[in-house]
Order: sequence, then structure tokens, then C-alpha cells
Amino acid sequence: MANPAALPHDVIMEQLETDATEGLGPLIFGRVLDGKGGARIITRTEVDNWQPQVPGEVMWLHLHANSPEVRPWLEADLGIPPTTADVLISDLTRPRALREEDTLVATLRGINFNPNAEPEDMISLQLWCDGTRLITVRRLAMQTPRDIVALLDRGRGPVDAGSAIVKIVEQLVMRMSQSIVDMNQQIDELEEMDVEDHHEQILTKTTTIRRNCLALKRHMSPQHEALEQISRDSPDWFEQHDRREIAESIERLRRYLDDIDISKESAVVLQDELRARSLASNEHATYMLTIVAGIFLPLGFLTGLMGINVGGMPGMESSGAFWVVVGVCFAIMGLQLFLFWKWKWL
Repeated sequence: MANPAALPHDVIMEQLETDATEGLGPLIFGRVLDGKGGARIITRTEVDNWQPQVPGEVMWLHLHANSPEVRPWLEADLGIPPTTADVLISDLTRPRALREEDTLVATLRGINFNPNAEPEDMISLQLWCDGTRLITVRRLAMQTPRDIVALLDRGRGPVDAGSAIVKIVEQLVMRMSQSIVDMNQQIDELEEMDVEDHHEQILTKTTTIRRNCLALKRHMSPQHEALEQISRDSPDWFEQHDRREIAESIERLRRYLDDIDISKESAVVLQDELRARSLASNEHATYMLTIVAGIFLPLGFLTGLMGINVGGMPGMESSGAFWVVVGVCFAIMGLQLFLFWKWKWL
């Protein structure tokens, strides 16, 4: 691996993600917050015996849950209780939050922006914090921790554990807005399409939008409850201004959930319009077939009667009888059309 000091921040983060994914260790990155918005890098060898050098320092470790070393490291070296370690590396990703004495444990979810991922493919982020140590654990790559580390490396990041958690929550919630905006834009484009020419395309996209909305609502509604739990029952090191910031994120998430409901209802309206148009088209075709059948029914009876080939049929010896029958048929058809028009069937 190249010297990190000689590489741009995005390249460093990409290499760190790759190293953890390839099994070179559970630590994706580590930072020690200096309490002023900045941070310094902490390596794997420095983590186990770390103690704050000055008041206000906070160690943040971002770990890969798929690494086989992460479980023993959490328990033996970092002193995490086994039951809590189970939560941090668990496959159960329903958002929740709980307090264990002076520590906060939470499972949060964010939008999956990895290649070929759909919005409903949510990524979980497990979190543990005791006020001086913050541990986050994930299975798939997430942009939110990278963004916060970038702020720390530029000296404009969170200053303590509480503000770091608030920043994580804010980023997870704010990233929902892009997916919601994209869905609303798709709905606007679908509403402007010609239903007759793009029937299948509109139906397919509206079905996808409804599925995405249901998935987002299913995952984000429990997250709303988890954030309320953090705001209501956090330890004392989670300060009052952090609770206010969490409350703002809760309110923003509530608005996003309302937007999801609106997007879902808009997709339902589009599908109802498609069904109504399809039903009207089928009914019109059936109606026209009925009219045609009604016109030709007496004509078919007349021509069938004239073609029974039994003795005594009038006009059999006359050369002009055929044209008489044709004239009668046209007269009957004209009378039917007049009556249908008068009765407003046509």
C-alpha cells in the first residue's frame, strides 16, 4: 500500500475499505477526535491500550463485521460484553437503540448507494459508544463514515462522541432525500408520458416505485423509533444540544416518511389511471362488437332464411330477385343505423 500522506483522501479511504474487505483486518479506519473538530489517525497497534492524552479526546473505530477477527477483538481487547458484541456483528438489522448503563448501542440503516443497488437495499450500521470510545460496524461499504472522516481530516468534523453520533444520524437521514427526490422526478416524468404509447413502461416503473416506497417505509419507520429512543434515553455524556440535533433529524425523517407516502400514493394514482384507461378501452371494444353483432343479426337471419334451399322459395325463377334481397338488406341496415343513432347507441 502506498504512503497515505502522499495520496488524496478519497484514495486513502478506498484503499482502507479494500484492505478490510480483503481480510487484512477488521479496522477500516481509526481516528482520535481532538475536541476541536480535527482528528489524528490511530493504528491497530495503538488501539488496545489507548487512553485519552488530553481531556475531550474520543477514539472512533470503524470496523468491518465480516472480518473473522472482529468478534474476539471486540470482546478481548476492547472490552465489549459478549451480548453487546453479538448485537454489533449481528445479521439482524432492524433499527433499534438501547442504553446499557453509561453506553449507547444502536443499529441504524442507510440508503445503499453501491453500484447496482436499489434504494430498498438498505445498509445497516451498528454503533456502540461510552462517551470516550465510539465503535461503528458495517458489512457493506457506506459513504456516511467516509464523509465524516473527511470533515475530521479537514478540521471541520464533530468535536465529541455525542456530536459524532449526531453527525452520523444526520448524514444517514439526509441521504434519504436524494432517493425520494429521484422517485418524485420519475413520477413527474411518468405523469407527462402518453399513457397509450408508453403503457407498459409506465406500469413497470410505477410498480418499482411502489415497491421502493414500501421498502423504505418498512426500514425507516423503525429508525424513527430508534432515534427517538436515542434522544429520550441517552447517557449523560450525550449533551442537551446533541438531543436537540437528534430531534431535528427525527423531524426531518418524519417529513421524508410523509414524502414517501405521497410518492406511493402518486404511483397508486398512476396505476389506477392505467387500469381505468385499459378498462375503458376494453369496454369500448366490447361495445363496438356488440353494435356490429346487433347490425348483422337480422341480416344473417334474412340471408339464412333465403338460403334454406327448399321448394317454394320466392324469386327462385326470377333473375332480379337477388338484387331485391340486397336492397332489403341495405334498407334493414339503414333502419338499424337510424334507430341506433336516435337511441344514442352510436
